[in-house]
Amino acid sequence: MIIKAVKLYDNGFMTQTLAFGGEGMEGVDSAVRYRSSLQNYVIDTGDEVILVDTGIPAEVPEQIPDEKTMIYMGKKVNNYVEALAEAGYKPEQVSSILITHKHADHTGELRNFPNARIYAARTETEADELKPYPNVIPVDFTDGPYKNFPASLKIADGVYYIEAKGHTNGNSIVIVEDQGLYYMIHGDVTYTDEALYMNKLSIVYEDVAAARATLDAVREFVKNNPTVYLSTHTPLGYENLENKRVVDLDHMPEPLPVGEIKAAEATGKYICSVCGYVYDPAENGGVPFEDLPDDWKCPRCRQDKEKFNRA
Repeated sequence: MIIKAVKLYDNGFMTQTLAFGGEGMEGVDSAVRYRSSLQNYVIDTGDEVILVDTGIPAEVPEQIPDEKTMIYMGKKVNNYVEALAEAGYKPEQVSSILITHKHADHTGELRNFPNARIYAARTETEADELKPYPNVIPVDFTDGPYKNFPASLKIADGVYYIEAKGHTNGNSIVIVEDQGLYYMIHGDVTYTDEALYMNKLSIVYEDVAAARATLDAVREFVKNNPTVYLSTHTPLGYENLENKRVVDLDHMPEPLPVGEIKAAEATGKYICSVCGYVYDPAENGGVPFEDLPDDWKCPRCRQDKEKFNRA
């Protein structure tokens, strides 16, 4: 079994407000920042090549962070297909894709895999991000419990697709068993590993009660099974993978400082930090984002203007 990171963005940041604010802002400090990035993962079983998520659309412009930005993925390292090639794989080698959830920073390059089986929770398959793809397989998690998780689907020997509702109503995680370790690949159960250690929900979710139940189940799992925690939005994801670092909830690694932020020049476009929707004034009657009413919502995920970053 081989697991590799598909690295897309690096050297970003997220605020503690976003990372820890899911159940209220008491004790949350907006001035505290954690490192951020964007990466997905590829699983090579020896018999097939399986992707977990497919990054953000290549045409999405880079974000321009400012003092209000809650999450900045960082500078683009590669487009998804280029990053996959750097990991050693071509699109035509991919047999299956496991979607953690519908948002565009996890489904953005599905168009490059017309012959792959795309697995997504049934409640996600009617989302705009997944509707264009006839090769999507709705999943009902019919293989029963996996460890302490109530519902799962076995994808291949040692590869399990797990129902994990909360961040979205069809949110899922992937667990890979290899040589006595459990590699837990997730989208946004937590935005940063510090939230896992400190038992904090991130602010973005569709069902807060389900998100809490999922985080509790994840923490129970890692207490009882040697788990390498592979996140999407923090470089700790690929660092944990490279070092086979097992979670010890009683000993949180010391957070590393955010690096120097070097952003591109602004284009006038704005990107939703939740779902990846791009607001382009040229496609909206020339109306600048700043001139939209305060109660304007993202057309795709209905988040407030404050969730948008300059691009």
